Amino acid sequence: MKSFPFAACLPVLLLAACGRAEPVEDMPSQEELAAAANAAAAKALASAKADDAESRNYVNVQRGFSVTFPEGWEKDAAASNANGAVFQDPGAGADVRVFWQDNRDNQTLQQIVQSVSSGAEGVDGDFIGDNEYRGTANDGEGNNVAIRLVRQPDGGIVTATFVYPEMLSEQYQAIAERVLDSLRVFAPASQTQGGAAPAATGNSAAAQPEG
Repeated sequence: MKSFPFAACLPVLLLAACGRAEPVEDMPSQEELAAAANAAAAKALASAKADDAESRNYVNVQRGFSVTFPEGWEKDAAASNANGAVFQDPGAGADVRVFWQDNRDNQTLQQIVQSVSSGAEGVDGDFIGDNEYRGTANDGEGNNVAIRLVRQPDGGIVTATFVYPEMLSEQYQAIAERVLDSLRVFAPASQTQGGAAPAATGNSAAAQPEG
């Protein structure tokens, strides 16, 4: 029989046996101890989940946007650059692409959407105010595409696309919506004092910035 557990409990047992420490009836019951242990375990689990969510955030401070990608997905370093990033599901051929692009011609979002629509099939979506668009399309190669475009105050466009095999729509549709919902747009570093990232909200909190 191992002696360590008993040795570890020995100080507690000695205190409990000492009448001067505190009355026996004031000691926590087994139920209370179990409840405290369960509460501590739940808190640790919640903290671990929060840390995991933070590690899945992508923040581009220079271009002014952030997004949370699905657990287990991997960044495609070759396809990513200073303007954005690509994350892939290593097993199913799905990917998330989020990029900023300059809008030197100061096009409206409606004009930008028209350009995007010309390269896809069955584009269907809605404008949310003047500076946001949400839609879906098919790339003509058996993939569905969920799209979200946001026009920044300075005219820049952030485009997020979630591409997944059409045959896996049931599994990916809800995931695509959550990912696109997580997109946050904020002032680029060049427009903030000292070039620091602004206080992030929602899914963009405590993420790792991209240079």
